Amino acid sequence: MPTLFTRIINGEIPGDIVYQNDHVVAFRDIAPQAPVHIVLVTREETPGLDALPASGDHQHLLDAVAKVAAVVGLTSYRVVINTGEDAGQTVRHLHAHILGGRDLGPVVGS
Repeated sequence: MPTLFTRIINGEIPGDIVYQNDHVVAFRDIAPQAPVHIVLVTREETPGLDALPASGDHQHLLDAVAKVAAVVGLTSYRVVINTGEDAGQTVRHLHAHILGGRDLGPVVGS
């Protein structure tokens, strides 16, 4: 069964898409945790970082982060990739959260 993100990518359910290319799609989060909260997902339905194969080209997600940030007008931002349920990953489809638009403060423990 396709993930929620795959269904957004395929246009089966609406999403406020701000950027896309052959490898990734970025859209506004429906429950934003910051004034700007973009979800950047891989077109390939990989469950998470822990499921990436040892070889292959996985750089597309990270390559797109700065492009997406520029498209939505961010010059300062945080990127979060949750892996696993205990870390807060609610959709098992590799994705990154791009957060910005306000002072996010330091990450706890940094």
